[in-house]
Amino acid sequence: MIRRHLLLSAAAVLFASGCAVSMPSAPGDAPAASSRPLYGSFGFDVSGMDTSVAPGDEFYDYANGGWAARTQIPADKSRLSTFDILNDRANERNVELIRAAAAGQAEGESPRKVGDYFTAYMDEAAIERLGATPLRPALARIAAVDSRAALSREIGATMRADVDAINATNTYTERPLGLWVAQDFDHPDRYAAYLMQGGLGMPDRDYYLSDSPRSVQLRETYLRHVAAMLTLAGVSDGERRARGVLALETAIARSHWDATATGDMAKGNNSWRRAEFATRAPGMDWNAFFDASRLADQDMIKVWQPEAITGLAALVGSESLDVWKDYLTYHAVNRAAPFLSKAFVDQRFSFHGTALTGASAQSDRWKRAVASTNGALGDAVGQMYVERHFSPEAKAEVQNMVQNIKAAFDARIAALDWMTPATKAQARAKLAAMTVSVGYPDRWKDYSALEIRRDDALGNAERAGLWEYQRNIAKLHGPVDRGEWFMVPQTVNALNAPSQNSIQFPAAILEPPFFDLNADPAVNYGAIGAVIGHEISHGFDNSGALFDVNGKLTNWWTPADFARFEANGQKLVEQYNTYRPYPDLALNGELTLGENIADVAGVSAALDAYHRSLGGRPAPVIDGFTGDQRFFLGFAQNYRVNTREAAERNQILTNGHSPGRYRAATVRNLDAWYDAFGVRPGQGMYLAPADRVEIW
Repeated sequence: MIRRHLLLSAAAVLFASGCAVSMPSAPGDAPAASSRPLYGSFGFDVSGMDTSVAPGDEFYDYANGGWAARTQIPADKSRLSTFDILNDRANERNVELIRAAAAGQAEGESPRKVGDYFTAYMDEAAIERLGATPLRPALARIAAVDSRAALSREIGATMRADVDAINATNTYTERPLGLWVAQDFDHPDRYAAYLMQGGLGMPDRDYYLSDSPRSVQLRETYLRHVAAMLTLAGVSDGERRARGVLALETAIARSHWDATATGDMAKGNNSWRRAEFATRAPGMDWNAFFDASRLADQDMIKVWQPEAITGLAALVGSESLDVWKDYLTYHAVNRAAPFLSKAFVDQRFSFHGTALTGASAQSDRWKRAVASTNGALGDAVGQMYVERHFSPEAKAEVQNMVQNIKAAFDARIAALDWMTPATKAQARAKLAAMTVSVGYPDRWKDYSALEIRRDDALGNAERAGLWEYQRNIAKLHGPVDRGEWFMVPQTVNALNAPSQNSIQFPAAILEPPFFDLNADPAVNYGAIGAVIGHEISHGFDNSGALFDVNGKLTNWWTPADFARFEANGQKLVEQYNTYRPYPDLALNGELTLGENIADVAGVSAALDAYHRSLGGRPAPVIDGFTGDQRFFLGFAQNYRVNTREAAERNQILTNGHSPGRYRAATVRNLDAWYDAFGVRPGQGMYLAPADRVEIW
């Protein structure tokens, strides 16, 4: 996320492990650090600046304009950002480790499974020979659906924990329903099963319901894609059936919550007794569904979007079984396509890649294989990754920065002039109790029960998905694991888990330019320090502020304090609503509020922590840049990005994060930025002091 997620977004409200094994206290093979920073003389890419732009006119261009002008987006990407560059670096390391495992050069059962999974994915010749054959079991099962009960059973049996649990504002699963297993917002000492809306082949309800020319065109493209996929699978009359699929998905979309509503955790915290589903959401055979989904022993189920669940159930009861079977067939084919022959792979990319994101070429197959291997066996790859690429020194330094930034945030709470002592005491107690994990989890997942075969690419993926689902279901019958990680160490991201009251920083983001042991501290505090501050601040954004010290969803504020907090947030909403990347599309300040609060508060706390780290000494001037200037440049470099229009439009519509240019614009709200760069009235980014938003 950042927000619960730095890169994409998040309500990382989910939690808990399952099978796990102990790990060494620290990895031992990380390479020794060199004596120079990776970027420039002090850890920042000065060559990427555009000093012809005044920082007060457009700070993003001043800091990143040179890089943006000379940087082309690769054909296989929808964007190129700092995150993507680091992700490419992590993938190059991952593939080296995975190929070594595939060659039998790593000991242990988990590395063997990693190597076998990757090998099966990479065996294009064998996959090509199989063609559509691996689809036959799923398609035969769907063809046998002959009643509403059987349909309900199929929906339950194929449900997976594949909703993006780190990205609750963007719950995108092709399956009719998705599952979270998370700490119960009302009782964080136990787990609950959360049912989530799903069932769409395009990213959001607006893709189906908007009458904009782009949406209309995308629907036509999607219709052709569905027909082509059905035809490849051997289904006759693909065009007619595709129209039925699109009509059904459009009906599903009408009952979906939009991204803003979905991100409202209080609104999503709905508890239904299992026995109530038949009357509250008629149409589905809920007994058949719960039996097949292994939730029959749960007396209470959380329903995140009640209208969407009710709407889906009504469609199960009202729509033709034949249309439902066509719908299930298409989605089974579309999900399986990455593991099938080239015709399936290419057709899927033509829509999900080119049409939706603007990418003109697929990633190399080894990159797709690494991504799939990480998805199936991420902890096994991660354990190898941190042993090779994450040093104890880096971990210790980041942990030290975390403590400094927590102390700075605590001091900011104590100094607030709009918050009463009673609320301050609660906020400071929550901050003090917030746990921080750096690099990797204390325990790794145990994959011993997961069958991986060296000659079964699709079967491996399906068994891994089922294994993860069963792992999540098992959590409902055990104690809460407050140390569970929701990302793997080789992920370039970070998150805040509100019900855990915890934050996590995977090893792969603790790399230049975010963090460099040899960089100037000002740059490190501006870059990774602002990320740390951002994740801490998520515990106190418009959603995180509703969770108490123990992770319970409850209002611990005085009414007057909360009203002032909301008023400050509304000022930030209005500020971001003014940003209009395209003539027909502005940012949604309400959708991005949590991330924007975390950016403003996070960079403020990180700057305070940098000043505190100086111990009263003046910051040195390096290459003509003052300490505060280097800090703000380090922050702006986090968000350098070139994005294709299709992908940026998708982000604006569905994602809780503002595009990079507008995240860098956070600095408009900090008095210290004006002082550092001499920003004056009349310049493009100038805000009058009364219009600058300070929340924490």
